[in-house]
Amino acid sequence: MVLAEPLAAQSVGQGSFGRAGHGDFQRLSFTASGSEYFGIWIVNILLTIVTLGIYSAWAKVRRNRYFYGNTVLLGRGFEYHARGGQILIGRIIVFAYLVLYNVLLTFAPFAGIALVLLFLCFVPWLVARGLRFSARVTSYRNVRFDFVGRAGGAFLAFIVGPFLAAVTLGILAPLASRWTYRYIGSNLRYGQRAFSTEPSVGVIYKSWGISAAIIVLGLLIVGFIAFLNIALFATAIESPDLLPAEMQMSLVTLMVLGYILFFAIFGVAALVYRAGVRNVAWSATTFDGKHRLLSDLSRLRYTWIAISNVVVTLLTLGLMRPWAAVRMARYVNEHTGVRFEGNVGEIFSAIAQEGSAVGAEFMDIEGFDFGF
Repeated sequence: MVLAEPLAAQSVGQGSFGRAGHGDFQRLSFTASGSEYFGIWIVNILLTIVTLGIYSAWAKVRRNRYFYGNTVLLGRGFEYHARGGQILIGRIIVFAYLVLYNVLLTFAPFAGIALVLLFLCFVPWLVARGLRFSARVTSYRNVRFDFVGRAGGAFLAFIVGPFLAAVTLGILAPLASRWTYRYIGSNLRYGQRAFSTEPSVGVIYKSWGISAAIIVLGLLIVGFIAFLNIALFATAIESPDLLPAEMQMSLVTLMVLGYILFFAIFGVAALVYRAGVRNVAWSATTFDGKHRLLSDLSRLRYTWIAISNVVVTLLTLGLMRPWAAVRMARYVNEHTGVRFEGNVGEIFSAIAQEGSAVGAEFMDIEGFDFGF
């Protein structure tokens, strides 16, 4: 979980976290600002364009170091140790594969298809390796994270799960979500201490039910609007030349609005589901068998922030993207917490004395990021 959303915190002793159990709660915080990140973002964009995309690897490093460093837990920020060269090497390998694939697909189609199938076989291994890289280049209080998941678990979580969710039209999506969060959370390490994630499928289905209701209600609305205009659609299909220009324009407008509404329904449902599942999964995660992670994202607020961020970014031609990224990161971090059992200073001192299972040599021997 730290892989995608680095932890950060400030003290909490109230709200929904306070009702979760005994002990002190540390709520996450994010200290970055949109204006400050804009400077980093615009330079990254310009240098990436000037270097024909090569600088994008270093741009990713600058961005992550800024976001991780501004994610603060108990007064200390996280650190990101990857180097641009490592990310660039991974991207060059992927780019070379894509070039080879397109060449083979043009001159030897069957060989190109075989190459795709071979690549799909390697996807679980690449996913596991990518998660391991992301964890190992992240540290807190000079102790590295680690990820010990194998390709077999990645195959179940990222291939079998999504496939089952797709073929069942989303009915088994909660099961797939459980596999994914369990694979990531239960294979994550901080130093030599393990995380464990056991989200309840039943609780996830409750969140899924809300999203399913949104989809059903939304499709009923779309269907009702279509029913009210069925005569117009019938005329357009049978005798399109008989429609006056005004009616044709109205039909086009109606179809465009229906198209937007259709995807908006599924987008809102997906955001609501994502927030709900995150709450379930994080709140079912423990560190070292006793320290519990908690999440209390508001589905409505999370969805509003995500949608308004997209709208504002589009209206400003992308210039407000840094503000949107900081806004979402701040909200997510402020609604994530950790409950420590025992003296916090002693806990981290013991972890630091044990050291990390990840050596710095990893960075030079096998530290490549393939973007998975």
